[in-house]
Amino acid sequence: MSEEVILAFLFTLFAGLATGIGSILAFFTKTTNTKFLSFSLGFSAGVMIYVSMIEIFVKAQDSLIGELGKVGGSWLTVGSFFGGIFLIALIDRFVPKQSNPHELKKVEEMKDTGKFVNNPDLLKMGTFTALAIGIHNFPEGIATFTATLQNPEIGFAIAVAIAIHNIPEGIAVSVPIYYATNDKKKAFKLSFLSGLSEPVGAVLAFLILMPFLNDVMFGVIFASVAGIMVFISLDELLPAAKKYDEAHTSIYGLVGGMALMAVSLLLFI
Repeated sequence: MSEEVILAFLFTLFAGLATGIGSILAFFTKTTNTKFLSFSLGFSAGVMIYVSMIEIFVKAQDSLIGELGKVGGSWLTVGSFFGGIFLIALIDRFVPKQSNPHELKKVEEMKDTGKFVNNPDLLKMGTFTALAIGIHNFPEGIATFTATLQNPEIGFAIAVAIAIHNIPEGIAVSVPIYYATNDKKKAFKLSFLSGLSEPVGAVLAFLILMPFLNDVMFGVIFASVAGIMVFISLDELLPAAKKYDEAHTSIYGLVGGMALMAVSLLLFI
C-alpha cells in the first residue's frame, strides 16, 4: 500500500472521529460558545465551497476534457457535479426529519437529564440521529479519500473542514441518548461509531474504485465530490452557522475559510 493511500485513510479517519470529539465536549463543557461555533461552521463551508469550485471542479474538467474532448468532457463534468448533488440530496431526503443531523443540539440541553431517563422516544431519536449522520458521512469519506489521492493538500483541507462540522454532529448524537439513558459511555460509543462510516467509505472507495481509477473515472468522481461538498456547505453548514449567528459571524467565517484556502493553494503553485 502506497504512502498516498495510507495518508488518505488517515485523513478520512481523522475527519470521521471528530464526532467523538463533539461527544466529549458535550460531557465536559458547561455551555456552548455559539459565536465560535457559528464562525467555525461558516469557516468550514468557506473552505469546502472554495476548494470545490476553484480547484476540484477545474481539475475534474481538465481531466475529462483531456480524455473526451472539450464538448464531451465539459458536459460530463457538469453532469457529474450535479450527480453528486443529487446523490447527497437523495440521501438527505430519506433521513427521518426528527433525526436529521442538521438539527444540531447545544451542550446546555444536557442539563437535568434525570427526568428523561428511560424515555424510549429520545433513545430512538438519538439512535436514528447516529444512523443518519453515519449515512451522511459515508460519501464524505469517499470525497476525502479520493481528494487526498489526487492532492494531499486539498485532501487535508477537506478533512479539516469535515472534522469541524462533525464536532456539533457528535453533540447531536450525544444529547438525546444521554438524556434517555444518563449513560455517558453509551452516548459516546454511538457518537464515535457514527463517525466511523467515513473511513468505511474510504475503504470501499479503495476496494471498488481504485482498480478502475483511470483519468475518466477520476474526473467523474472528482466532479461528483465537488457537488457533494457544495451541497453539504449550502444545505448543512451555512444554515447551522446562521442558527447560532451573532453579528454576521458565520459570514466572516465563510470569507475567512475561503481566504485561507485561497492562500494555501497559492503557496503550492
